Amino acid sequence: MKLNKFGLIAALALSTATPLMAQEQPGEGVTVRPVMAPSLEEMFQHRVLFRALEDLGYDIAPPQEVEYQTIHIALGAGDGDFTAAHWNKLHNTFFEEGGGEAVMTKVGTLAAGALQGYLVDKESYDSGITDLGQLKDPEVAARFDADGDGKADLAGCVPGWGCEPVIEHQLTEYGLRDTVVHNQGAYNAIIADTIARKEAGQPILYYTWTPYWVSGVLVPGEDVEWLSVPYTSLPGGEDAETTFDGKNLGFAVDDIRVVARNDFLEANPAAAKLFEVAKIDINDISAENNMIANGEDDSDDIDAHVDAWIKDHQAEYDSWLAEARAAAQ
Repeated sequence: MKLNKFGLIAALALSTATPLMAQEQPGEGVTVRPVMAPSLEEMFQHRVLFRALEDLGYDIAPPQEVEYQTIHIALGAGDGDFTAAHWNKLHNTFFEEGGGEAVMTKVGTLAAGALQGYLVDKESYDSGITDLGQLKDPEVAARFDADGDGKADLAGCVPGWGCEPVIEHQLTEYGLRDTVVHNQGAYNAIIADTIARKEAGQPILYYTWTPYWVSGVLVPGEDVEWLSVPYTSLPGGEDAETTFDGKNLGFAVDDIRVVARNDFLEANPAAAKLFEVAKIDINDISAENNMIANGEDDSDDIDAHVDAWIKDHQAEYDSWLAEARAAAQ
């Protein structure tokens, strides 16, 4: 077949289009299945990664929303490809239960320096209640009694979250079973009641973590203070660094990481590299969570938060994509 010069140009264009597309869109034709917790406050970091994956040509399936232990079981069973909701220390037992390194890999560090612990109102702290172990004293514990039973009411952890076994272990370890009640349920409802009690001038005792919007409402150092614990004691005798800013918070100072199936990472080097290099400052996540708490909480709002973050970090975001595309070549 003979081609005139215009036909030759068209043929050359077609012959080069596919390689160029493959370089720019290495995920073309692949659908990624995310798994995450049913939490508005974790959508932001996931959607930043979704946007980057889409820019690499991947399609994103509707995320499965399940609790943290089930996230890892789902990944291990092959019912999803990745999550960006894994706390490196806190969720390691869940990781192992899901099959561990035989089927999954912890990739990169998406957000470093995540904290957890117990806090009280600043008035109680300044009066000398600075350590969780002091609540072994019934008179001290009674200060935080919200329902009249004489025991301290701890606004605690949702069943099935990684914080639950730590709190339950420590209540026994520090001899607090007779003086402290661990109130559990829907966290947002429990913490809303805690905030209302603080606003009414009543003492409060609660568990929380960062990044999360609560510390933007009950500000450590202003409204509340972190309690220390008598000594480090974690379930199973786990050894971890629990000291932050000179205070033993009782929980591992942690990192939030991506966990992905090994077969997905092997088949998708661009996505693997993205997960490795993507980083979001933990304070940016807390700030976005605070916007959610202030009413910017629907899907379009969260997408707008993602847009704004990418715009403010465009060079960094573009470097993720460049490294991911290079890894696929």
